[in-house]
Amino acid sequence: MDSISHVDKGDSHQVVVSASHGGVSSGEYATRYLLAAVFFNDAGVGKNNAGIAALAMLDQIGVPAGTVSHQTARIGDAADMWENGVLSHLNDHGRGVGMRSGEPLKDAVGRILDGNL
Repeated sequence: MDSISHVDKGDSHQVVVSASHGGVSSGEYATRYLLAAVFFNDAGVGKNNAGIAALAMLDQIGVPAGTVSHQTARIGDAADMWENGVLSHLNDHGRGVGMRSGEPLKDAVGRILDGNL
């Protein structure tokens, strides 16, 4: 989805690829439902890690989460994120299930869906 604001109850227990920044407001949307995993754009990370703040919020509820580098995918464009996104930052649960910074988003999601993470 191009915006995490589109997440709803039907996305519960699903892997969500959102092209939103990974800031606090995105974290507020993403924590409304128990997702299997969720990904954002790091938006350049920003001051005080504002672009990745959602990762810690999701860690608190046990959801693996990560961001792709803004250098590899356009913010707000989920198709570009899917095709070109490379993981840049992960929360503890994301690392705990085997996701790795530097790997293509497609590979991480594929392993989740195949049950290999």
